[in-house]
Parts: sequence; C-alpha cells; structure tokens
Amino acid sequence: MASSAWEMQKAIFASLIADTALTDLLGGPRVYDDVPRGAELPYITFGQSTVRDWSTGTDTGHEHLFTLHVWTRVNGERIAHQIMSAVCDRLHDAALTLAGFKLVNLRHEFSDSFRDGDGETIHGVVRYRAVTEPV
Repeated sequence: MASSAWEMQKAIFASLIADTALTDLLGGPRVYDDVPRGAELPYITFGQSTVRDWSTGTDTGHEHLFTLHVWTRVNGERIAHQIMSAVCDRLHDAALTLAGFKLVNLRHEFSDSFRDGDGETIHGVVRYRAVTEPV
C-alpha cells in the first residue's frame, strides 16, 4: 500500500508549483524537499511531517500534521508574509487528489515568521493539519 504521507507531499508539491501567483513570488517553482546546492532565495521547503492513526471503529484514517518553511532575504518580512499568504490561499480547504487516498480535509493551523540566526534570513513557518482515508 502506498504511503499516505508521501501521497500528501506529492499533491502539495504539485499544487504549489502550479500556482503562478506563488511561483512569481518565489521567482520560479522553488519548492524543495531537498534544497539544491546554491539555490536562490526565496524558496519553500518541506519540514516536519507527522502521521497519526485517525481510524474509527468502522473506517481507517490518518491525521497528517505537516510544516512548510519559507526562506527569504530580499524585502524579508514583506515577501515572507506574501509567500505564506499565497501558500494559505492555495492549500487551506484545498481539494487535492491523492493516489489511493481521499483527502477529507486540509486546514491551516498557524503561520509564524522570525529572523534567522544569521541576522539576514527571514524564516516563515506554515503548519497544516489534514485527514485522509484510503480509497
């Protein structure tokens, strides 16, 4: 059986890079699982992902908690907030298609931004909760 977490990540990736408003803010389809050496900022990375059993007495399900990270320097806070807002517009309550699974819901939980330890990089954190069921 396919991994619901992997199918969720693939669907999120496809949705984000298909959003022209978001890719315009990023300067291209800069959404990474593993950041290429020398990648230009700004970009988005996949962060922590947690999957929990969300089954009932009759149905199998999974709860997904996942984090996306936004990294930028140019116009720091403004661009980070614009990118985080575009991500929320794209993903909150989205009807994503997952191979082998049905997405029951996808909800934005919180967004946060702060200056990274280097004093120059703005780091945005966007967290989501989703529930899936096997098809």
